[in-house]
Amino acid sequence: MRSVIRSLRILEAVAQHQPVTVGELTKLFGLPKSTVQRTLVTLSEAGWLRANRRDTTRWEIGARVLAVRPAALHGSSLLAAAHEPMVRLRDALNETIHLSVPDALQCMVVVDRVDCDHPVRTFHTIGDTSPLHATAAGRAVLAHLPEHEVAEFSTGVLEGYVEATITDPAELRAELLRVKDRGYAVNHNQYRPDVCAVAAPVLDGDGSPLAAVAASMPDSRFDPARMAELGRLVMDTASQISARHSR
Repeated sequence: MRSVIRSLRILEAVAQHQPVTVGELTKLFGLPKSTVQRTLVTLSEAGWLRANRRDTTRWEIGARVLAVRPAALHGSSLLAAAHEPMVRLRDALNETIHLSVPDALQCMVVVDRVDCDHPVRTFHTIGDTSPLHATAAGRAVLAHLPEHEVAEFSTGVLEGYVEATITDPAELRAELLRVKDRGYAVNHNQYRPDVCAVAAPVLDGDGSPLAAVAASMPDSRFDPARMAELGRLVMDTASQISARHSR
C-alpha cells in the first residue's frame, strides 16, 4: 500500500512540475534516486507517464491520464449544474469564468472554464492548481470552512507569490471574515502579477463549500469602482449553481 501511495504522489508531482527530472523529484520527496526512477518506469509502462520528446531525461504526464481526466469529469453533477450559469456570467461580463474545487486543504483545482472573446484574457488549463490563501477562489472556500480547519491551515507556511500575497495568518483570518461577511472574495494581483479575480463559494445544503466560481481578468480591465457589482453577479451565479446542484 505504501508503494501505491508513493506512486500516486510522484504522479501528482509530475503533473504539477512537468517536465521534471528524476533528480528534481528525488529532492522533492527525499527518496533514493533508484526508487524514484523505478516508480517512473513503472508508471511509464502503464501509460501514466512518458519521457519528454525534446529531453528524454524529463518526465511528463502520459496519454492515459489525459484520457481519464475528461472521463472523470464527464457527467459530474456539479459541472452540469455550473455550466449554464457560468456561460450567462461570461456573457454578462465578457471575462473568463472558472469553476474550481478544493483538494482538501492543499489547493484549488480548476475543473471548468468558459472563455471570453478578448484577445488579452486570463487562462487556466483544466486541472491547474492554485493556492487557497493567495486566490479569490481559495479564500471564498476558506471563508466558509469550520474554524478548526481554518486554524489548521493558518498554522502552515503561507507562501508569498508576489508582494501583495497575504502571508500573515492573522491578516488572512481577518480577510476571511470580510469575505464571509460580504459573500465574495477579491484577488487584486495577489497571486499572479496583473491578474485579478472576484469569486464566490458554491455551497451545499449545509453551507459547506463545494467549489468556487470566479470571474478573472487582466488588471488593465479591473475597475475597483465596479467591485460590488462584480461581486453581486458572481454571488448570483454561485447561488444558481448551488440551487441547480441540489435539485
